[in-house]
Amino acid sequence: MSTFNTLSEFIVERQMDYPQASGEFSALFSALCLAAKIVNREVNKAGLANITGPAGELNSHGEAQQKLDVYTNEVFKNALAARGVVCGLASEEEDSFIYFDGEQNRQAKYVVLIDPLDGSSNIDVNVPVGTIFSIYRRVTPVGSPVTLADFLQPGRAQAAAGYVIYGSSTMLVYSTGQGVNGFTYEPSLGLFCLSHPNMQYPRGGAIYSINEGFYSHFPDGIKKYIKYCQEEDSVTRRPYSTRYIGSLVADFHRNLIQGGVYLYPTSSRYPEGKLRLLYEGNPMAFIAEQAGGKAIIGAGQAVLEQSPQSLHQRTALYLGSADMVDKVEEFLRAFG
Repeated sequence: MSTFNTLSEFIVERQMDYPQASGEFSALFSALCLAAKIVNREVNKAGLANITGPAGELNSHGEAQQKLDVYTNEVFKNALAARGVVCGLASEEEDSFIYFDGEQNRQAKYVVLIDPLDGSSNIDVNVPVGTIFSIYRRVTPVGSPVTLADFLQPGRAQAAAGYVIYGSSTMLVYSTGQGVNGFTYEPSLGLFCLSHPNMQYPRGGAIYSINEGFYSHFPDGIKKYIKYCQEEDSVTRRPYSTRYIGSLVADFHRNLIQGGVYLYPTSSRYPEGKLRLLYEGNPMAFIAEQAGGKAIIGAGQAVLEQSPQSLHQRTALYLGSADMVDKVEEFLRAFG
Protein backbone atom coordinates (compact mmCIF):
# COMPACT_ATOMS: atom_id res chain seq x y z
CA MET A 1 0.00 0.00 0.00
CA SER A 2 1.34 3.41 -0.93
CA THR A 3 2.18 5.80 1.89
CA PHE A 4 0.79 8.69 -0.18
CA ASN A 5 -2.82 9.64 0.32
CA THR A 6 -3.80 12.89 -1.33
CA LEU A 7 -2.61 14.38 -4.61
CA SER A 8 -1.02 17.37 -2.86
CA GLU A 9 0.89 15.11 -0.47
CA PHE A 10 1.98 12.92 -3.36
CA ILE A 11 3.32 15.88 -5.33
CA VAL A 12 5.21 17.28 -2.34
CA GLU A 13 6.79 13.91 -1.56
CA ARG A 14 7.75 13.41 -5.21
CA GLN A 15 8.89 16.99 -5.74
CA MET A 16 12.56 16.03 -6.05
CA ASP A 17 11.71 13.56 -8.83
CA TYR A 18 10.73 16.48 -11.05
CA PRO A 19 13.43 18.21 -13.07
CA GLN A 20 13.91 21.77 -11.81
CA ALA A 21 11.60 21.05 -8.87
CA SER A 22 9.80 24.09 -7.51
CA GLY A 23 6.75 25.02 -5.52
CA GLU A 24 5.48 26.66 -8.69
CA PHE A 25 4.80 23.25 -10.20
CA SER A 26 2.81 22.18 -7.13
CA ALA A 27 0.77 25.39 -7.31
CA LEU A 28 0.06 24.74 -10.99
CA PHE A 29 -1.43 21.34 -10.15
CA SER A 30 -3.40 22.92 -7.33
CA ALA A 31 -4.98 25.28 -9.87
CA LEU A 32 -5.81 22.39 -12.20
CA CYS A 33 -7.39 20.47 -9.32
CA LEU A 34 -9.50 23.43 -8.26
CA ALA A 35 -10.82 23.87 -11.80
CA ALA A 36 -11.51 20.13 -12.08
CA LYS A 37 -13.56 20.20 -8.87
CA ILE A 38 -15.67 23.08 -10.19
CA VAL A 39 -16.23 21.33 -13.52
CA ASN A 40 -17.06 18.08 -11.71
CA ARG A 41 -19.75 19.90 -9.74
CA GLU A 42 -21.31 21.34 -12.90
CA VAL A 43 -21.11 18.08 -14.87
CA ASN A 44 -22.87 16.24 -12.08
CA LYS A 45 -25.82 18.61 -12.10
CA ALA A 46 -25.92 19.04 -15.87
CA GLY A 47 -29.35 17.45 -16.14
CA LEU A 48 -30.77 19.89 -13.59
CA ALA A 49 -29.26 23.12 -14.85
CA ASN A 50 -29.41 24.91 -18.18
CA ILE A 51 -25.83 24.04 -19.15
CA THR A 52 -26.37 21.25 -21.67
CA GLY A 53 -26.78 21.54 -25.42
CA PRO A 54 -25.16 23.79 -28.02
CA ALA A 55 -23.90 27.24 -27.07
CA GLY A 56 -24.80 28.63 -30.49
CA GLU A 57 -21.17 29.40 -31.36
CA LEU A 58 -18.47 27.70 -33.44
CA ASN A 59 -14.95 27.09 -32.15
CA SER A 60 -11.78 27.71 -34.15
CA HIS A 61 -12.28 24.41 -36.01
CA GLY A 62 -15.77 25.29 -37.23
CA GLU A 63 -17.34 22.85 -34.76
CA ALA A 64 -20.42 23.66 -32.70
CA GLN A 65 -19.48 24.51 -29.13
CA GLN A 66 -21.47 23.07 -26.27
CA LYS A 67 -22.43 25.29 -23.34
CA LEU A 68 -20.16 23.26 -21.09
CA ASP A 69 -17.25 23.70 -23.54
CA VAL A 70 -17.44 27.45 -23.06
CA TYR A 71 -17.97 27.21 -19.31
CA THR A 72 -15.15 24.73 -18.72
CA ASN A 73 -12.72 26.72 -20.84
CA GLU A 74 -13.36 29.81 -18.71
CA VAL A 75 -13.01 27.87 -15.46
CA PHE A 76 -9.57 26.47 -16.32
CA LYS A 77 -8.39 29.75 -17.84
CA ASN A 78 -9.37 31.75 -14.76
CA ALA A 79 -7.96 29.21 -12.29
CA LEU A 80 -4.58 29.09 -14.02
CA ALA A 81 -4.35 32.86 -14.44
CA ALA A 82 -5.30 33.58 -10.83
CA ARG A 83 -2.53 31.50 -9.27
CA GLY A 84 0.17 33.34 -11.20
CA VAL A 85 2.01 30.11 -12.00
CA VAL A 86 1.39 29.97 -15.75
CA CYS A 87 2.58 32.54 -18.28
CA GLY A 88 0.42 31.34 -21.17
CA LEU A 89 -2.42 29.04 -22.17
CA ALA A 90 -3.49 27.44 -25.44
CA SER A 91 -6.94 25.86 -25.58
CA GLU A 92 -8.81 23.87 -28.17
CA GLU A 93 -11.63 26.38 -27.67
CA GLU A 94 -9.51 29.48 -28.39
CA ASP A 95 -8.38 30.74 -31.79
CA SER A 96 -4.92 31.69 -30.52
CA PHE A 97 -2.83 31.30 -27.38
CA ILE A 98 -3.43 33.53 -24.36
CA TYR A 99 -0.68 35.53 -22.67
CA PHE A 100 -1.20 36.07 -18.94
CA ASP A 101 0.19 39.53 -18.25
CA GLY A 102 0.05 39.63 -14.46
CA GLU A 103 3.25 40.43 -12.56
CA GLN A 104 3.58 36.88 -11.22
CA ASN A 105 2.49 35.31 -14.50
CA ARG A 106 5.28 37.04 -16.40
CA GLN A 107 7.81 35.33 -14.13
CA ALA A 108 6.23 31.89 -14.52
CA LYS A 109 8.14 29.08 -16.22
CA TYR A 110 5.23 27.01 -17.56
CA VAL A 111 2.66 27.09 -20.33
CA VAL A 112 -0.43 24.86 -20.44
CA LEU A 113 -2.27 23.42 -23.42
CA ILE A 114 -5.74 22.06 -22.75
CA ASP A 115 -8.80 20.39 -24.19
CA PRO A 116 -11.22 21.71 -21.54
CA LEU A 117 -14.03 19.21 -22.10
CA ASP A 118 -13.30 16.27 -24.36
CA GLY A 119 -16.42 14.48 -25.58
CA SER A 120 -18.68 17.36 -24.52
CA SER A 121 -21.47 16.38 -26.94
CA ASN A 122 -21.95 13.27 -24.78
CA ILE A 123 -22.92 15.27 -21.72
CA ASP A 124 -26.56 15.41 -22.84
CA VAL A 125 -26.81 11.60 -22.62
CA ASN A 126 -24.87 11.19 -19.35
CA VAL A 127 -21.77 9.61 -20.90
CA PRO A 128 -18.32 10.18 -19.30
CA VAL A 129 -16.42 13.23 -20.51
CA GLY A 130 -13.02 14.57 -19.59
CA THR A 131 -10.35 17.27 -19.51
CA ILE A 132 -6.94 16.74 -21.14
CA PHE A 133 -3.94 18.90 -20.23
CA SER A 134 -0.33 19.24 -21.24
CA ILE A 135 2.38 21.23 -19.44
CA TYR A 136 5.59 22.57 -21.01
CA ARG A 137 8.44 24.72 -19.77
CA ARG A 138 8.55 27.91 -21.79
CA VAL A 139 11.44 28.32 -24.25
CA THR A 140 11.34 32.14 -24.26
CA PRO A 141 13.08 34.08 -21.47
CA VAL A 142 11.24 34.36 -18.16
CA GLY A 143 9.74 37.83 -17.85
CA SER A 144 9.12 38.27 -21.57
CA PRO A 145 5.77 37.73 -23.31
CA VAL A 146 5.13 34.16 -24.41
CA THR A 147 5.26 33.44 -28.13
CA LEU A 148 3.98 30.69 -30.40
CA ALA A 149 7.31 28.90 -29.99
CA ASP A 150 6.48 28.20 -26.34
CA PHE A 151 3.52 26.08 -27.45
CA LEU A 152 4.83 24.46 -30.64
CA GLN A 153 7.15 22.02 -28.87
CA PRO A 154 7.45 18.29 -29.59
CA GLY A 155 5.58 15.99 -27.23
CA ARG A 156 8.85 14.68 -25.80
CA ALA A 157 9.41 18.10 -24.24
CA GLN A 158 6.34 17.86 -22.02
CA ALA A 159 7.05 18.43 -18.33
CA ALA A 160 3.77 16.72 -17.44
CA ALA A 161 0.49 15.62 -18.96
CA GLY A 162 -2.75 14.23 -17.67
CA TYR A 163 -6.49 14.01 -17.87
CA VAL A 164 -9.53 14.21 -15.65
CA ILE A 165 -12.41 11.82 -16.32
CA TYR A 166 -15.85 12.82 -15.06
CA GLY A 167 -17.77 9.56 -14.81
CA SER A 168 -19.28 7.33 -12.12
CA SER A 169 -16.40 8.71 -10.09
CA THR A 170 -14.09 11.56 -11.03
CA MET A 171 -10.43 10.69 -11.48
CA LEU A 172 -7.30 12.68 -12.26
CA VAL A 173 -4.55 10.68 -13.98
CA TYR A 174 -1.19 12.25 -14.71
CA SER A 175 2.50 11.70 -15.35
CA THR A 176 5.62 13.84 -15.01
CA GLY A 177 7.77 11.29 -16.79
CA GLN A 178 8.09 9.17 -13.64
CA GLY A 179 5.26 6.72 -14.31
CA VAL A 180 1.49 7.21 -14.23
CA ASN A 181 -0.68 7.59 -11.15
CA GLY A 182 -4.43 7.97 -10.74
CA PHE A 183 -6.32 9.88 -8.06
CA THR A 184 -10.04 9.53 -7.34
CA TYR A 185 -11.99 12.54 -6.13
CA GLU A 186 -13.54 12.18 -2.69
CA PRO A 187 -16.31 14.81 -2.73
CA SER A 188 -17.03 14.71 1.01
CA LEU A 189 -13.41 15.70 1.68
CA GLY A 190 -12.89 17.77 -1.47
CA LEU A 191 -9.66 15.90 -2.14
CA PHE A 192 -8.13 13.76 -4.88
CA CYS A 193 -6.84 10.60 -3.21
CA LEU A 194 -4.35 8.12 -4.65
CA SER A 195 -6.35 5.11 -5.86
CA HIS A 196 -4.37 3.77 -8.84
CA PRO A 197 -0.62 3.91 -8.18
CA ASN A 198 1.84 3.09 -10.96
CA MET A 199 -0.75 2.46 -13.67
CA GLN A 200 0.43 0.12 -16.43
CA TYR A 201 -1.14 -1.06 -19.67
CA PRO A 202 -1.50 -4.82 -20.00
CA ARG A 203 0.99 -5.75 -22.73
CA GLY A 204 -1.86 -7.06 -24.90
CA GLY A 205 -5.61 -6.70 -24.86
CA ALA A 206 -8.88 -7.76 -26.43
CA ILE A 207 -10.56 -4.39 -27.08
CA TYR A 208 -10.33 -2.16 -30.13
CA SER A 209 -11.89 1.29 -30.05
CA ILE A 210 -12.81 2.91 -33.35
CA ASN A 211 -15.85 4.55 -34.93
CA GLU A 212 -16.64 1.83 -37.48
CA GLY A 213 -19.39 3.97 -38.97
CA PHE A 214 -16.66 5.60 -41.07
CA TYR A 215 -15.24 2.25 -42.22
CA SER A 216 -15.66 3.01 -45.93
CA HIS A 217 -13.52 6.15 -45.52
CA PHE A 218 -10.58 4.42 -43.75
CA PRO A 219 -7.19 3.53 -45.28
CA ASP A 220 -6.79 -0.08 -46.44
CA GLY A 221 -4.43 -0.91 -43.58
CA ILE A 222 -7.05 -0.01 -40.99
CA LYS A 223 -9.83 -1.82 -42.85
CA LYS A 224 -7.72 -4.98 -42.87
CA TYR A 225 -6.81 -4.54 -39.21
CA ILE A 226 -10.49 -4.34 -38.28
CA LYS A 227 -11.13 -7.59 -40.17
CA TYR A 228 -8.18 -9.13 -38.31
CA CYS A 229 -9.77 -8.08 -34.99
CA GLN A 230 -13.02 -9.80 -36.00
CA GLU A 231 -11.47 -13.15 -36.99
CA GLU A 232 -11.56 -16.23 -34.77
CA ASP A 233 -8.20 -17.16 -33.21
CA SER A 234 -7.90 -18.77 -29.79
CA VAL A 235 -4.18 -18.03 -29.46
CA THR A 236 -4.62 -14.26 -29.76
CA ARG A 237 -8.03 -14.25 -28.02
CA ARG A 238 -9.81 -13.06 -31.14
CA PRO A 239 -12.35 -11.95 -32.05
CA TYR A 240 -11.74 -8.79 -30.07
CA SER A 241 -14.56 -6.70 -28.61
CA THR A 242 -15.41 -3.30 -30.04
CA ARG A 243 -15.79 -0.64 -27.36
CA TYR A 244 -16.19 2.93 -28.58
CA ILE A 245 -17.64 5.67 -26.36
CA GLY A 246 -16.79 8.66 -28.52
CA SER A 247 -14.96 10.44 -25.71
CA LEU A 248 -11.18 10.00 -26.05
CA VAL A 249 -10.63 10.25 -22.30
CA ALA A 250 -13.20 7.54 -21.55
CA ASP A 251 -11.98 5.16 -24.27
CA PHE A 252 -8.34 5.72 -23.30
CA HIS A 253 -9.01 5.21 -19.58
CA ARG A 254 -10.83 1.92 -20.12
CA ASN A 255 -8.11 0.58 -22.41
CA LEU A 256 -5.38 1.64 -19.98
CA ILE A 257 -6.97 -0.44 -17.24
CA GLN A 258 -8.25 -3.41 -19.26
CA GLY A 259 -5.87 -3.49 -22.21
CA GLY A 260 -6.83 -2.34 -25.68
CA VAL A 261 -6.07 -0.05 -28.60
CA TYR A 262 -7.66 3.25 -29.64
CA LEU A 263 -7.73 4.13 -33.33
CA TYR A 264 -8.61 7.42 -35.01
CA PRO A 265 -7.14 7.11 -38.51
CA THR A 266 -6.89 9.49 -41.39
CA SER A 267 -9.81 9.15 -43.77
CA SER A 268 -11.16 10.54 -47.01
CA ARG A 269 -13.18 12.95 -44.84
CA TYR A 270 -10.19 13.92 -42.65
CA PRO A 271 -7.03 13.38 -44.71
CA GLU A 272 -4.82 14.81 -41.94
CA GLY A 273 -6.79 13.10 -39.18
CA LYS A 274 -9.36 14.75 -36.92
CA LEU A 275 -7.87 14.85 -33.43
CA ARG A 276 -5.61 17.71 -32.35
CA LEU A 277 -1.92 16.90 -31.91
CA LEU A 278 -1.28 19.43 -29.14
CA TYR A 279 -4.44 19.07 -27.06
CA GLU A 280 -5.16 15.34 -27.46
CA GLY A 281 -2.38 13.47 -29.26
CA ASN A 282 0.69 14.62 -27.32
CA PRO A 283 -0.68 14.45 -23.75
CA MET A 284 -2.36 11.07 -24.23
CA ALA A 285 0.72 9.67 -26.00
CA PHE A 286 2.91 10.87 -23.11
CA ILE A 287 0.71 9.04 -20.60
CA ALA A 288 0.49 5.94 -22.81
CA GLU A 289 4.27 5.61 -23.10
CA GLN A 290 4.78 6.24 -19.38
CA ALA A 291 2.28 3.43 -18.70
CA GLY A 292 4.19 0.98 -20.89
CA GLY A 293 2.02 1.47 -23.95
CA LYS A 294 2.73 2.89 -27.37
CA ALA A 295 1.41 5.81 -29.44
CA ILE A 296 1.88 6.44 -33.18
CA ILE A 297 0.36 8.56 -35.93
CA GLY A 298 1.44 6.10 -38.63
CA ALA A 299 3.96 3.37 -39.37
CA GLY A 300 7.30 4.34 -37.85
CA GLN A 301 5.96 7.68 -36.62
CA ALA A 302 5.82 8.11 -32.84
CA VAL A 303 3.39 10.79 -31.74
CA LEU A 304 5.89 12.38 -29.36
CA GLU A 305 8.52 12.83 -32.08
CA GLN A 306 6.36 15.12 -34.22
CA SER A 307 7.25 18.81 -34.60
CA PRO A 308 4.00 20.82 -34.44
CA GLN A 309 3.49 23.45 -37.13
CA SER A 310 0.33 25.11 -35.81
CA LEU A 311 -1.70 25.34 -32.60
CA HIS A 312 -4.67 23.41 -33.95
CA GLN A 313 -2.81 20.89 -36.08
CA ARG A 314 -4.78 17.71 -36.71
CA THR A 315 -3.39 14.21 -36.58
CA ALA A 316 -4.21 10.53 -36.84
CA LEU A 317 -3.82 8.66 -33.56
CA TYR A 318 -3.25 5.02 -32.61
CA LEU A 319 -2.40 4.29 -29.01
CA GLY A 320 -2.80 1.68 -26.32
CA SER A 321 -1.32 -1.67 -25.30
CA ALA A 322 2.09 -2.03 -26.94
CA ASP A 323 1.48 -5.39 -28.66
CA MET A 324 -1.80 -4.17 -30.15
CA VAL A 325 -0.27 -0.95 -31.47
CA ASP A 326 2.57 -2.98 -32.95
CA LYS A 327 0.00 -5.05 -34.84
CA VAL A 328 -1.74 -1.89 -36.12
CA GLU A 329 1.63 -0.62 -37.30
CA GLU A 330 2.25 -3.93 -39.07
CA PHE A 331 -0.97 -3.52 -41.05
CA LEU A 332 -0.21 0.11 -41.87
CA ARG A 333 3.22 -0.86 -43.21
CA ALA A 334 1.82 -3.70 -45.30
CA PHE A 335 -1.30 -2.04 -46.71
CA GLY A 336 -0.96 1.71 -46.24
